[in-house]
Amino acid sequence: MAIIWLLTGWKLPMFASQFLTYIGNLVTPLALIYIGIVLADSGISRVRIDRDSLLALFGRFILAPAVMILLIKLAPGIGWNVPSLMGKTFIVQAGTPALEVLPVLVNESHGDVDYATNVVVLSTLLFVVVVPVLMMIAG
Repeated sequence: MAIIWLLTGWKLPMFASQFLTYIGNLVTPLALIYIGIVLADSGISRVRIDRDSLLALFGRFILAPAVMILLIKLAPGIGWNVPSLMGKTFIVQAGTPALEVLPVLVNESHGDVDYATNVVVLSTLLFVVVVPVLMMIAG
């Protein structure tokens, strides 16, 4: 439905637009509260680095930025001009932590909420180390 609004250029009434903006701004804080509840139930000591978590972190912090760097390097060859600052931003964004809403989505699909919470917590903690490295690589 939202795509129809975007493609047609229709404007929502101001009260509806503000209401939807308020609801959208609540998503991340509510997801973080949910992660806190899951961590409180399972215990922070259950956050662990296992083989599956390492694979998820590898994909998030190494594979995704590497693919983005490759795409940015290949862009001029196919006629796309990526400005320097935009390319650096894309590289850093490719290595951002897992979505905070991931455990909520996993819970709705009856998946492993503890694993999803584990990946979100680990990726958020490691992002402090990853950002400077990505910034040095982006140059």
